[in-house]
Amino acid sequence: MLRKFSNSRTLEDNIKLGVLTAFSGGMVNVASLLIFFSFSSNVTGHYAILASEIVKGNLYQTGVVFAWIFLFFFGSFLSNLIVIHLSKLNTYLAHSIPLILEIICLMTVGIYGQFFYLETLLETEIMLGIMLFAMGLQNGLTASISNFAVKTTHLTGTTTDLGILFSMFTKKEYRENEELRGKAKLLSSIAISYLFGAIISGLLYFNTGFQVFYIVSIFLTIVISYDLYKIRFTRYIMLKKRSNSIPINNKRPVIHPSLNIKSFAERRKQMKEETV
Repeated sequence: MLRKFSNSRTLEDNIKLGVLTAFSGGMVNVASLLIFFSFSSNVTGHYAILASEIVKGNLYQTGVVFAWIFLFFFGSFLSNLIVIHLSKLNTYLAHSIPLILEIICLMTVGIYGQFFYLETLLETEIMLGIMLFAMGLQNGLTASISNFAVKTTHLTGTTTDLGILFSMFTKKEYRENEELRGKAKLLSSIAISYLFGAIISGLLYFNTGFQVFYIVSIFLTIVISYDLYKIRFTRYIMLKKRSNSIPINNKRPVIHPSLNIKSFAERRKQMKEETV
């Protein structure tokens, strides 16, 4: 799921990545909406708010919203930067670091919100910025390693693509296209997983509050650990096969012709008699 990169990934790899990260994206977005009354997994609405604040002349709010958009951008930028520069050294590590940074961000919001949050405007703006940065990391990672096939923090493009695909499926030639069916399966899985994560997050929030971010962090840790377990298990199997293999000696024995002294002497005696 996290070990393969770009065109080497299969449809199954992308579905696993999309479903699991979309689930966490849906959880974070709904938790942000319920706590801070603002979305944190996409920036479409923030661009509209930015334009509105510019028109109103509210310089402070303009700066805050611009900072939110930049943090999402910077999260995506940093995630891809890590992937393209570290993938040659260790693909799994390069793909795991952005998720680890995301977990740190979400844990920071959860801990601060649970123990120190005074519900001031400045605190809200800072924590929302941290979550936008975290979602930028996640979206940049999924898009980068899947060759832009998987984006899991918002569903605008996903819903648009699904609408286009289902309209194409009204013709038989497109319904029989395996690539288009696979893409529809991937996008549908992402949309359903995002919605399911959002519902779970909403239900958990009313009982756990800020602790919902701990649950998301645990979920992302499981995603990272899953691939780490598979890597170690695969290595263990390979080492075991090597240790159980029997070395084969491919060298052929060299056969030296033997010299029969007795036959040689009899032949020599026969030649003398013939000469006489």
